[in-house]
Amino acid sequence: MTKRPRDPNALAKAIVGIATGEIEDREPTPEEQGKDPAAVALGKKGGQARAKSMSAEKRAEIARRAAAKRWK
Repeated sequence: MTKRPRDPNALAKAIVGIATGEIEDREPTPEEQGKDPAAVALGKKGGQARAKSMSAEKRAEIARRAAAKRWK
């Protein structure tokens, strides 16, 4: 779903567009975005699989390094 406008007039226009079918109220599929659906499916579970294979200490170390970079 696309982000709805905050302006009341623009929001009303978007709602009318959705109701009349001029605007689609759904997320585009991976094919519509030009992505390979198999790669999208693998990407969604990649981080979870990586986290499962790591020890708690290793995950904590990675999190500490990320926080240090973020707040540098």
